[in-house]
Amino acid sequence: MSKTLTGVKLDIEGIRKEFPVLNQEVNGKPLIYFDNAATNQKPQRVVDALVDHYKKDNANIHRGIHTLAERSTAAFEDTRKVIQRFINANEAEEIIFTKGTSESINLVASSWGRKFLNEGDEVLISTMEHHSNIVPWQLICEERGATLKVMPINEAGEIVIEELDGLITDKTKMVAFNHASNSLGTINPVKVIVEKAHAVGAKVLVDGAQSTSHLEVDVQDLNVDFFAFSAHKMYGPTGLGILYGKRTLLEKMPPYQGGGEMIKDVSFTKTTYNDIPYKFEAGTPDIANVIAFKKAVEFIEEVGKENIAAHEKELLDYATAKMESIDGVKIVGKAQDKVSVISFQVEGIHHFDLGMWMDAKGIAVRTGHHCTQPLMDHYGIEGTARASFSVYNTKEEIDIFVEALKDTISKFR
Repeated sequence: MSKTLTGVKLDIEGIRKEFPVLNQEVNGKPLIYFDNAATNQKPQRVVDALVDHYKKDNANIHRGIHTLAERSTAAFEDTRKVIQRFINANEAEEIIFTKGTSESINLVASSWGRKFLNEGDEVLISTMEHHSNIVPWQLICEERGATLKVMPINEAGEIVIEELDGLITDKTKMVAFNHASNSLGTINPVKVIVEKAHAVGAKVLVDGAQSTSHLEVDVQDLNVDFFAFSAHKMYGPTGLGILYGKRTLLEKMPPYQGGGEMIKDVSFTKTTYNDIPYKFEAGTPDIANVIAFKKAVEFIEEVGKENIAAHEKELLDYATAKMESIDGVKIVGKAQDKVSVISFQVEGIHHFDLGMWMDAKGIAVRTGHHCTQPLMDHYGIEGTARASFSVYNTKEEIDIFVEALKDTISKFR
């Protein structure tokens, strides 16, 4: 990396060399991977950490007293401490390992909801939520007799803040929304919404799946009650999620699942539960992935979130300008503040066809409703094609993508 007047100039080619999956051809073309909002690629150090654990230290954790168990336990808990520092949680015990953002939200909806949600209460979500931040709240509201309400958005894909005062009332018990939209890229004003929710005593859960690899996240500064995110969108392994929760809330919530590790004492007449975070980590966890995830966090810290965000913003602005100049291309979601996601439609071409034509040219984009069907309904569309960028992507790749898009349009017409 070299210094410039505006900050740090990243060595993108050097970064790309850390990601072995990028060094391949798809359909005879060099791979261009623009599906980072779904999952991003993994640096070699993460792959190596997985292999090293299974080759050298594989053992179950916490209860073993032999050397391998102790090494595995130490590495597992070290990742918890790294994540605590990464998001500035008050203590490591506020970090819970799950299998993904979806499970983290389900845990809160189920455990917190059954404890604190009652008939006549209200849960507020936004129009742009992923299904994983809609369905769990629908389920618990139906079970508890509560009402699910929805924050509106404007045409640009931004929450209409002016309407929140009428939506957040003394009946509101939970406000759950994403930090950044996976479909639109919109970055939501977390601190503003948190302040309004807390003013009426409501709790706040933020889905950080699309923000944690791009944006600075300080859960104490944001003052969120719960924050959920996934390793696989942060250059880490799949099947691993993280839930942050304030200790005062986690200690009052009942276990989400029963089994080993989440107990202190078990008898046929009564069971007492473990302390947090273990109360919410029933059974053998995904040990290897947790250990390897530390390497992904170290990669982000080494490159620097500010530098990653600046590079991705440069790519976003560059691609947006290029795409807006193409006749027939319509970008869906034009918020002032976005992460590096562009959802778009092309007049006369179905998004699935677009995806297949891009793949034929070695370009990976996502097509469909992106698990945000209510959002698509809001715009009156079935779905979009979506290009999403990461730190290892380049302007040269965007140029190839834009030319491929133009070529596809010309063939269809």
